[in-house]
Amino acid sequence: MRKILITGHIYMILGVAGGLYYREITKMNDFTGDTQLSVVHTHLLTLGMLFFLVVLALEKLFDLTSHRLFGWFFWVYNVGLAITVGMLILHGTLTVLGRESSEAIAGIAGLGHILLTAGLILLFTNISKRLPGKSKPDSDSAPVRSADPAQSTAS
Repeated sequence: MRKILITGHIYMILGVAGGLYYREITKMNDFTGDTQLSVVHTHLLTLGMLFFLVVLALEKLFDLTSHRLFGWFFWVYNVGLAITVGMLILHGTLTVLGRESSEAIAGIAGLGHILLTAGLILLFTNISKRLPGKSKPDSDSAPVRSADPAQSTAS
């Protein structure tokens, strides 16, 4: 649980720093147009901090970390978010500096979004495996029925 809390806390710090970076670099360069830097702050706070606070609550309810899929979710999602935010920062900074952005940046950002989606699929799969619910009776746990009618009525 502590790992989830620390992850959310790191994203909170990065989100605040992202907002500060956006404000300062646009002010230093007298930039007033649109840039992807304006959404770095909200991406980090929403997809990072708030998201992991929700995961922390789900962990408390469903013990998500006890399933092997949690590790896969955690790393795939975090790598996807890091790539996505990194490309937002790179593209936004190039825009503020008046430089041209390449198609590769958009492609790499797309890869980050694909990894985020894969991480979310892993999370929902993990949650569905941890939810209590109706389970099919196993052959081991199914009641044993006797072939003798006298024994089944005696119990």
